[in-house]
Amino acid sequence: MPSPRSSFAALLDKEWRELVSSRAWWTMLLLTGPLVGVCFIRAVETYAELSGLGGSAAGVGEAFSPLVGIWAPTFSAYELVAAFLLPFVVIRVVGGDRQSGALKLEQQQGALSPWARITAKTAVLVAGWLIASLPAAAAMALWLSYGGHVHGPEIAAVALGHVLNAGLTIALAAAMASVAEHPATAAISTLAFTVGTWVLSFAAAVHGGLWERLAGYTPPVMVATFQHGLVRGDIVLAAATLTAAGLAAAAVWMRTGVAVRQRALESLAVVGAASVVLFASSLVRASWDLSRSRYNSFTRADEDALRGIRSPLRLEVHLAPQDPRRYDLERHALSKLRRTLPRLRIEYVSATQVGLFEQTSRDYGEIFYDLGGRRAASRATSAEGVLETIYELAGVTPPAASDEDVYRGEPLASPPNGAALVFYAAWPALASGAAYLSLRRQT
Repeated sequence: MPSPRSSFAALLDKEWRELVSSRAWWTMLLLTGPLVGVCFIRAVETYAELSGLGGSAAGVGEAFSPLVGIWAPTFSAYELVAAFLLPFVVIRVVGGDRQSGALKLEQQQGALSPWARITAKTAVLVAGWLIASLPAAAAMALWLSYGGHVHGPEIAAVALGHVLNAGLTIALAAAMASVAEHPATAAISTLAFTVGTWVLSFAAAVHGGLWERLAGYTPPVMVATFQHGLVRGDIVLAAATLTAAGLAAAAVWMRTGVAVRQRALESLAVVGAASVVLFASSLVRASWDLSRSRYNSFTRADEDALRGIRSPLRLEVHLAPQDPRRYDLERHALSKLRRTLPRLRIEYVSATQVGLFEQTSRDYGEIFYDLGGRRAASRATSAEGVLETIYELAGVTPPAASDEDVYRGEPLASPPNGAALVFYAAWPALASGAAYLSLRRQT
């Protein structure tokens, strides 16, 4: 009798051979390089022009953070890969056993449980995703060769966001492949769910409120958060929980010999347990700003002053969801306040979605502050205006400005030399050659 360890090792080897014999995976590898290349080359060209290449005037500030100017647009290619290419690879690996009849043979042998099988498939798929991440590593090597700088923590934050996004895609596609009888049905269901998250994000931008809170945990918003160097504990826990729940559902439905009713009840139990963990995760407030520019934070002096305020703060903001001032207020002030003041409550008030016809209303555009019973009103939506009002209410002297807290940016006027050759020629040639040799060996 083979030991469970040797059986699992054999299963891993079998799943790896299934992956490298999959045309879907090789197609994903082939297309990933040019997709990353398009994003990287365009980002470097724009960054160089704004830095003074070609006689343009060079600037400073957050726009010249490599995180915002280079890595966020470059890694955005992996959003497309995860949404439109990775699901087909997952469905091929997970659903291929059912189509070939190998799943029934494995179940008859009973050597390994469905949990071991889904674990092996997930490990192989994650390895395949990491191999597909090599073009991003090539982009970093090119950026260093141009004289640019790579800040490890912010790259780690961006990479973590895309790994979590890939994990969600793997779990969703695996669950769909296990439930659906045909791969095409699984692919359509996965794509429909992905489009549904985009619709939810659109509804959040239009309506705000509860939609906005729900959209905060969708893959597009999650990835955007990490791409700006912010690691939020609630999002990490939520993504990990949803991934585990999707894989558990895949393992449940992988047992084709079990009654549908029993599998449905077990799936409901998985959903219930995941819902409890998700609710607990939403209460987590820990976050880490790993960006070199402190893109998501106030200055250290302001944060120290704000943490000394013990009274609860309530803000009533009279701005419509689509008012540009609300975006500026949220981006530059309120999102940072949430990370600094634990006893903060923000309420948005508006009668319409656009706010165009509310301009004549008496309170529209006002921000009402209530700090421990002391009240004030202001129309300032900048970070400086919000902090000034809070300091006045708290009776706190604003900290003195320091040049050390000002991020000056890292301009680099260098064209993307050699990038086209790497992403449009070398990578496709390498991927095509490896695919040819691998597929030829399988035949």
